[in-house]
Formats: sequence, C-alpha cells, structure tokens
Amino acid sequence: MTWGRREVCDTGQPVGGRRQVVESEYDVVVVGAGMAGLVAALDLVAAGCTVTVLEREARPGGRVASDHRSGFTLDRGFQLLNTSYPQVRRRLDLPALDPRPFTAGALVRYAGRLHRLGDPRRHPADLPATIGSSLLPWQAKLALAAYSADVGFTPVRRLLQAEETTAAESLRRRRLAGPAVERFLRPFLSGVLAEDQLTTSSRFVDLVWRSFVRGTVIVPAAGMGAIPAQVTDRLPAGALRTGVEVEEVAPGLVRYDGNEVRARAVVVATDPATAGRLLPGLRIPPLRGLTTYYHAAPEPPLAEPTLLLDGAEDRTIVNTVVLTAAAPSYSTDGRALISTSVLGPTGRGGGAPPDESELRPRLSALYGVPTDSWEHVETAVVREALPAAPPPLGDLRKPVDLGEGLFVAGDHRDTPSTQGAMASGTRAARAVLRHLGDAG
Repeated sequence: MTWGRREVCDTGQPVGGRRQVVESEYDVVVVGAGMAGLVAALDLVAAGCTVTVLEREARPGGRVASDHRSGFTLDRGFQLLNTSYPQVRRRLDLPALDPRPFTAGALVRYAGRLHRLGDPRRHPADLPATIGSSLLPWQAKLALAAYSADVGFTPVRRLLQAEETTAAESLRRRRLAGPAVERFLRPFLSGVLAEDQLTTSSRFVDLVWRSFVRGTVIVPAAGMGAIPAQVTDRLPAGALRTGVEVEEVAPGLVRYDGNEVRARAVVVATDPATAGRLLPGLRIPPLRGLTTYYHAAPEPPLAEPTLLLDGAEDRTIVNTVVLTAAAPSYSTDGRALISTSVLGPTGRGGGAPPDESELRPRLSALYGVPTDSWEHVETAVVREALPAAPPPLGDLRKPVDLGEGLFVAGDHRDTPSTQGAMASGTRAARAVLRHLGDAG
C-alpha cells in the first residue's frame, strides 16, 4: 500500500500574495504529534503507508513533554505513567525509559497528623500503619478494600456493563461516602480527573481505580517527554515536521501557511479545541485545567516518593509530591524538586491561577517543615489538561471515522488519559486502513 510520493512541485499560483506549494499525494496526513497522532502514524507506517505528520509545536508529544530549566526536569504539569495501561505495555519499551516508581497509596495530612493509606500487597510493611490509621473508620477501610478488589479483578467488559452514574453516587452505593470520600478518595481522584465534585462517569472512575490497583505509577528518568521521543524514533526519517500550523483540513487536503498537502486520508489528532476548529461540527467535551507549581528545596521535605494529600476541608491543593524522591535525575544539583498541583483555570478565557506564595503556608502545614527557603522554579498552567467525562459515556469509545477520508483521534474520543489517547490513535489507524483498502 504505497500510493504516495514525497516529491514537491510549485504550481506557481499565488495565494494571499505567496506562491502556493502543492505536495504530491501521501497515503495519510496526520495533523498533530501528540500520543494519539504518533501511535496512528506508527501503525500506518508499519502497514506500508506513506505518512507525514504535521505538528504545530517545536517537538512532538503534546502535553506529554518535559522542559529542562534551572537544572531541573519540569514536565508539562504533573504527570505519571501507569504501567497497567494496555497501550503502555504494547507500545513502549519500559526498561529503556528507566522507569522511576512512586509508592502505591498515599499520605494524607489530617487533624495535624500524617496518615498512611498503602497497598499491603506490594508493601507489607505498610499494613500496620494503614490498619492503625485513624483517618478512616473501620467500615470505610473495609469498603475501600472491597471496592479495590472488585474493580481490580473484574474483567473490563463487565465493568463497562455496570450501571452508569456519577462517581459520587457510585461510591455512595458502595458505602464509601463520608470520611472515605472527603478525606481520601476526593483528594486523590481530583488530581486524576481534574475535578473535585466527582461528577465524572462511574465507569471511567472504575477503570482509573483498576489501573492503580493493578499497575505501578512511574516517571521516566529523563522526564515524561522521553515517552513521545521513544515513539517518534520509530518513525521514518523526515516523517515528522514540526513548527507547522495547520489552517484547514478537507477531504484529501490539508492547508498550512499557504501550502497544501494532499492525501487519501487525513487524521486530525490535535488537542480537542483545535480539532473542533479544524473539523466544524465535531462535538468537543468541556475541558478541565490543572496548574502545577515547581519548587526547589535545599533538603527534601519528605524522603519517600509518595503522593501527599490534604484531607482537610481546604481543597486548594490537589496533591503534592517530592519528584526527586522517585527520580533524582530530575535535579542536577542535588536539590529536591517538589511538584504541587491545583485545579483550574479552565478554558482559554479562564482566570489566573493562584500566586505560588499563597500556597506556601499550606505546603508548610502539609509537609510539616518551613518553606521560606524554597525557590519557585516555574508554574505550569495547562488550561485544557483533560476532557470532562460525565455520564453517560456509553462504551467510552466515540467514532473516529468521520467519512470522506477524514478521521479524528485523541483522548476526547476515548478515555481522558494517555491510555485513551493511544487507544484512539490505534482505532483511527485501523479505520484509515479499512478506508484505504476499500478505496484501493
């Protein structure tokens, strides 16, 4: 299946005062080099298609990216990779990423004390502290263990057949209302869902919890940007073009900067807002924002790589963690790198996030140490971090084939996660191959 050529010809026709360049036909043009677009391109290349990938940014990965500033590796907002994701196991060479794991469970600051909720299956030493913690009553601990066992070992297809409601209602039915939600589940899940009202679909939350029960959360030693870099390295040389702002897509055609690329199929794998602009009529869910503050400290305020949550009524801080406790490579000078996330702002017109100085008193209370000597390294504002996933979601998989050789991929077509992005890219590639087979 190799219809395309990579030759370029000049039509000599002016467009807006510029000469319009028309490239010869490719099999597929992929717009966007996030995880969905990269996976789609990889599968299409493997099937023998000629593919070009056009990316607006200077590097691939979309939100899955890392910057190197002031001697630190700073991911684009707080991100973790779950090793239980099927697409992660299928697509990535995890050992090559030099994964740095985080401790299963969390520490919760409540009533002036740190309480540990661990996973005794993986860390038996956590059992006495988890059982003896006064954070949750016995009934809540038993209900939480039952919920983890249920979703952790029930086949996915059965979880997706369960009655769908909001996460809040589903947890209430499982006798997890009250302290279990307010002191642990709500703080823990808000960083995953980018919302703290638990209005997300119960089906998606069940899948999220299942991934934590079954997998390990890690970061690559070189930062989250190592993930798209690994996938990009498998593409043919020259297949990815960065710094390309696509202006319009149409059946068989992509326009950018007065130029045209022709193809038998076009996959739009951009962020949701851009996909909605390029594909008028495409339904885009509301988007939720997260803001992450990076601080450097002379000494680590916590020696272990464990998520620290605020179990009090003050929900300003979603979570905080000492990244260098898991990945010392995130710092080049031995200082500790602390990541702290809050909800919002949402949308391009949303207000400014809190000033980092407003968080310091609460961080001092959470860690139990002074924060005066901490250096503010950077604030990463991701206004459109995740698509909202309220019920009903159906089977979670939205169509990727829009007809006429146009396709769409991204976590807004599946589940709002790295797994969802890659899964949608997989589905889009399969749909393209069916289309090309029928057309050929």
